[in-house]
Amino acid sequence: MPTLFPLGQTVITPGALAALSPADVLTAIERHASGDWGNLDVEDRKANDQALVAGERLFSAYYSSAGEKFWIITEHDRSRTTVLLPEEY
Repeated sequence: MPTLFPLGQTVITPGALAALSPADVLTAIERHASGDWGNLDVEDRKANDQALVAGERLFSAYYSSAGEKFWIITEHDRSRTTVLLPEEY
């Protein structure tokens, strides 16, 4: 999948590291970087599409193969991408 933006430094929170498999994380990061925002509603998808052009923060939501919900957030300046669980936000 082609990437649409730089991820910057990629980090994962302790909770996400404990709860998610490396394969789930890698697949989701690839989806995020290609503009597949995962399990977001239409309004949030449109907001991400606009943020991609405007250089704002990008947010995606996914479920692991075990059913754990997690998020990926890339900062507006594309300096960092964080994988985290919703309760760690």
